[in-house]
Amino acid sequence: MFENYPKTRSILPENMQEIYEEHYRSNRDGATAASGLAQKMERWLHKKVAEDVPFHHNKRTLEIGAGTLNQLAYEVPADFDIIEPFKKLYENSDALEKVACIYEDIDDIPLTEVYDRIISVATFEHITDLPKVVAKSCLLLRENGVLRTSIPNEGTLLWTLGWKFTTGIEFKMKYNMDYSTLMKHEHVNSAKEIGEVLDYFYGKNTCKTLGLSKGLAFYRFYESSQPNIDRAKQYLNL
Repeated sequence: MFENYPKTRSILPENMQEIYEEHYRSNRDGATAASGLAQKMERWLHKKVAEDVPFHHNKRTLEIGAGTLNQLAYEVPADFDIIEPFKKLYENSDALEKVACIYEDIDDIPLTEVYDRIISVATFEHITDLPKVVAKSCLLLRENGVLRTSIPNEGTLLWTLGWKFTTGIEFKMKYNMDYSTLMKHEHVNSAKEIGEVLDYFYGKNTCKTLGLSKGLAFYRFYESSQPNIDRAKQYLNL
């Protein structure tokens, strides 16, 4: 199982590489009309992840793919670590003082660290070796801990039409480039694949959608519990 991991990310054309960082930052900051609309929609992703805790809470939390630290607008853990390889996203954030430890990769976290909650917002679709990350999350959770993950419904018609007629048009008008090339580079995992990885490593997965069903929705949220420690260790060769 998972023979196609780690996946290989497609190479961007040179002209797209030149504007990649500019676009990525403006998209995360909601600096354009389309990205601003997307951010309003994405509030659902953040709210679902934070639904299990009050705004200020004492549950030790690790966020995978913390980006600009925008989850801290929805919850403030007393003990909060993050994984984020892209330093420029958070280095000037006023919320940085609320972060205890910063890791570039989940491999950097020793197994002596344990968390009540591991969270992730719109990140799992980007991770080339997703089974490794999910397996390691199993080993970093306390007993009765939870993994709370929200993702775009990548690979479905509604999600594809959504970005094609918003960000896709805006990107074409601004850069005269095809946004689907960038999406193929960024989104290496479909929502279905993410669900399969979670089902393999966690005994209980509850899925909720912003839409009518998994097949007809913009976003998905998963609450995962009962980690299969044996499977995780076997996958990680521990």
